[in-house]
Amino acid sequence: MSYCHRARSVALPFLLLTVTAQAHRESTDLEEVVVSGRRQVLAGEARTASEGLVGQLDLAIRPLLRPGDVLEAVPGLIVTQHSGSGKSNQMFLRGFNLDHGTDFATWVDGMPVNMRTHGHGQGYTDINFLIPETVQSMAYVKGPYHAELGDFSSAGGVHIDTFARMPGNRVKLGVGEDGYRRLLGMGSVELGGMYLSGALEGQAYDGPWSDIEEDVEKVNSLLRLGGGDEERTWSATAMYYDNSWNSADQIPTRAVSEGLIDEFGSIDTDVGGKSRRVSLSAQYAHQHGDHRSEWRAYVIDYEMNLWSNFTYLLDDPVNGDQFEQADERTIFGGSYNRFWVTGQAEHLHHRLGAELRYDDIDTVGLYRTRQQRRLDTVREDAVEEGSAGLFYELAWRFAPRWRAVLGVRADYYWFDVDAGVAANAGDTSASQLSPKGSLIYAFSDTSEAYLSAGRGFHSNDARGVTASLDPGSGEVIGSADPLVESDGAELGFKALWLERWNTSLALWYLELDSELLFVGDAGTTEPSRGSERWGVEFNNLVALDDVWSLEADFAWTDARFSNDAPEGDDIPGALEWVASGALSAQYPAGWFGSLRYRYFSSAPLVEDGSVESDSSSMVNLALGWAGEAWRLQVDALNLLDSDDHDIDYYYASRLPGEPTGGVEDIHFHVFEPRQFRVYLGYEF
Repeated sequence: MSYCHRARSVALPFLLLTVTAQAHRESTDLEEVVVSGRRQVLAGEARTASEGLVGQLDLAIRPLLRPGDVLEAVPGLIVTQHSGSGKSNQMFLRGFNLDHGTDFATWVDGMPVNMRTHGHGQGYTDINFLIPETVQSMAYVKGPYHAELGDFSSAGGVHIDTFARMPGNRVKLGVGEDGYRRLLGMGSVELGGMYLSGALEGQAYDGPWSDIEEDVEKVNSLLRLGGGDEERTWSATAMYYDNSWNSADQIPTRAVSEGLIDEFGSIDTDVGGKSRRVSLSAQYAHQHGDHRSEWRAYVIDYEMNLWSNFTYLLDDPVNGDQFEQADERTIFGGSYNRFWVTGQAEHLHHRLGAELRYDDIDTVGLYRTRQQRRLDTVREDAVEEGSAGLFYELAWRFAPRWRAVLGVRADYYWFDVDAGVAANAGDTSASQLSPKGSLIYAFSDTSEAYLSAGRGFHSNDARGVTASLDPGSGEVIGSADPLVESDGAELGFKALWLERWNTSLALWYLELDSELLFVGDAGTTEPSRGSERWGVEFNNLVALDDVWSLEADFAWTDARFSNDAPEGDDIPGALEWVASGALSAQYPAGWFGSLRYRYFSSAPLVEDGSVESDSSSMVNLALGWAGEAWRLQVDALNLLDSDDHDIDYYYASRLPGEPTGGVEDIHFHVFEPRQFRVYLGYEF
């Protein structure tokens, strides 16, 4: 196995990660970068120690339980689930319980995935519409040091790009335990000076649960038409996603210990969801010798209905506490980026960007339900939320071994809430200025040190920004800040040792003005106190020889609320330790395999630390053979049949016969048991 030492964009060698792969499809050099993924040596290109690339090569033999698991290719990021397969994943990074994506910005083909003012939680990030085999590259960053990322970027972000021309025409069939079935077809054809690419996926899954069938029925499709030459490229892409499912939500520990249900059981068997996402996007890029321009535009039509019941009989002992969260919106947006170089030795590299986004939310609602039938409306609102962002970044090599990356970003937001309760209606606006910067010293062509600092932010739910009355109790409440600032810094190092060991080390610190915490009895997130975090990350990929490779990634975080309070200063859900590793092999004869391990430590579940979750470990295995046309792969998920938990929460719920005030308890979602899935593919 060899490493790709340099694969520079001709005009912009120091901004490789900021120039997304989508706009450079025709570049052979960049194709090499995205294929080599984590094997790429980014010294000389990266802006910080904790950014990197993941390519299809990194994903091809990674066993996946869910599409969202592709995000675990980002070192230090944990992806779990506390509900049905169709729901957005739960995510953890740098001491954040990101809930479903808050404080980690995710983009697919230039379209934002995080949902503002979402029915289930701020920043809701559902990538179930993503077909893993179509992913060409994932360019990730951590920390608020990167000018191209604005909202939801305090912990970092990732730009995911799919292939323009699919890597071969193929059909793939997958079957497995618990009713798992998957069929995928993908490919490309040349149409004169243009190309047409497409992918179509269908999936069904019943799940391992003892008293429900998930009954997943998912359809995904992608269709892209594009063309161009060395100077100009263009494409138009349509995506369609539709999914419905039943959910096995988190359950109270006492219900299992008392024998009411087993760990794969449910208290309310009538919860689940359905979601639909349709998008149309377009991009155009023009290379003008010493500068490059990129334009993007998109429109997304989105719907979600989600039924949950976390407290059972606590609020309504007659009908139960089941509730529905609904979201229906259309998102319009676009961006412009310009890259150019100046200076006698071309030592100044510039990037200027502008972004627009407008969410027209017809309905964002919360309803009391029974067996998915609406009984009462808690709140039903319509929201218009828009934003405009402008940023500039300069990469400057001011000495043979020194370079600096300096950036600034300005964002403006406006909110207009048409609330069901008149007192909660209103409109307001807010702005945010975010400086960014890195100082970089090169020890050699393959080793660098980085000192980075910057400011980021996340927006709050527009309904909280204009609210004055609690829609449930009618009590007077204070409004939330529209934009919540974060400030961070990082000292780090990247190197390639002995031509085989690609490593990075980062020591980082982050302050957040207001923490967003999950509220179990509401099924959403709410603003809380400010917080402070610091930690260490150590990431490694070693090419043991031309066949075998080893990955080993470690992260430790200390996370605390900034201000002392009687209830304590621990942040619920903040993981202290995260570790992952993989031993992989790809033989020239076609045999391949990957044994992967993932661990995350216990975490406080309440502010005083008196209740903690248990740590969790999982091992997955993929084995297979690939020839010129046929490919066979067997995945063993949860190989050791661990009964650890995906996630734990601590809050009060009420079961039949319990006191009216309920019982505080740990509510958990167990790992799915060991299961085998077999995939057979044919390429033509």
